[in-house]
Amino acid sequence: MSQKIPVPPFAVISGAQVHSVLDGRQKEVVGIVEQAYRIHGAGETVNPPSYFLRFPDRPNSRIIALPASIGGEVRVDGMKWISSFPDNVAAGIPRASAVLILNDHETGYPLACLESSIISAARTAASAALAAARLADARPGGGRPRRIGFIGVGLIARYLHSYLAGTGWEFDSAGVYDLSAEHAAGFAGYLEQAPGTGKITVHDSAEELIRSSDLVVFATIAGAPHVHEPAWFSHNPLVLHVSLRDLAPEVVLGATNIVDDVEHCLKADTSLHLAEQLVGNRDFVDGTLYDVLTGQVELPADRPVVFSPFGLGVLDLAVGKHIYDVVSEAGELVVVEDFFHELRRYG
Repeated sequence: MSQKIPVPPFAVISGAQVHSVLDGRQKEVVGIVEQAYRIHGAGETVNPPSYFLRFPDRPNSRIIALPASIGGEVRVDGMKWISSFPDNVAAGIPRASAVLILNDHETGYPLACLESSIISAARTAASAALAAARLADARPGGGRPRRIGFIGVGLIARYLHSYLAGTGWEFDSAGVYDLSAEHAAGFAGYLEQAPGTGKITVHDSAEELIRSSDLVVFATIAGAPHVHEPAWFSHNPLVLHVSLRDLAPEVVLGATNIVDDVEHCLKADTSLHLAEQLVGNRDFVDGTLYDVLTGQVELPADRPVVFSPFGLGVLDLAVGKHIYDVVSEAGELVVVEDFFHELRRYG
C-alpha cells in the first residue's frame, strides 16, 4: 500500500494580509519576479495561453484565466482569475478584481485563495521596474532616464511609480497624460507627494508627453492602437508598454522590441501581434527579458527600446507563494476547516 499523504489545509488570504506582506518591500518583490523570469527562461515552468471570457452584452469587459506552474525553488501550481470591467471606474470602484488559487505541487489540492488585484499590480510593476533597470543598464552609455511620462494613470501606473521609486529611481521631471482630466489631476497630486519626482506637468496630448520623456509608461485600457507616429519617438526613449495595445505597428517596427514571452505577447491583437500580421514574420522581436538578464541581446543606441510584457501567470504564482509562506510562518493563515470533506474513497 502506498504511503498516505496528508491533504493540505485550505486557507483564505485577504487583501489586507497581501498588502501587509508586500507594502514597502519593492526590492524584495522585484527579486522574486526576477527569479521567476529566470526559472521560466530555464524551461522550468508551464505557462499555457491565457483564456478570455468575453460577454456579447458587455463587449468592453472580460475575465481572464491564467493557469500556470512554476518549478525551481518555488514549486507551486495554480491560476489567476482576473476581471476587467472598465465601467466600474465611473461607479467609484476599481476596474480590476482578482483571486489567485495556489495548488499543492505534490497532491494538486488547492492550498489557498488569495485576493490578487494587489498581487497582479505588484508583479506587473515589479516586472516593469526590473525591465527598466536592466534595459537602461544594457543600452550604450548605461544611464538611467531622468524624465518619466505616464500615459494612463490608474492603479497600475501608481504601483509602477512606487516600484521605480522603491528601487532607487529618481527623476528631474514627470509628465502625466490621460483622457480624463480629473484622473490626470489626481495622479499629478499623487506624484506631488512622492519624493524624487521633480517637476510635474499634466500634458494636453500624448505626443507632447512622449516627446518630453526619456522613459514612457503606457498603462491604459486601450483596445486598439492610438499612437501612430514613429517620429514622436525620434529621441529614442525607453518605453514600458505595459498595456500592450497602444502602439501602431509602424511604431513597433521602428523600435527595438523586448518581450517577456514571445508566444504570449504576439496574440490577441496586441500591438506586436498587429505588427506580425502586417509584415508576416516576427523578426522585429529582438529578444526576451530573460535574454537581457543573461546578456544574450545587445541594444542599439539609435532606436527606441520598447518592453512589452504580457504578464505571465508564473509571476503571480511566485509572488503569491511568497505571501502564503510569510503568512503561514507567522501563524496567521485563516484556514477553512473541513473545506475538503469527501476524503475516504468508499465513504
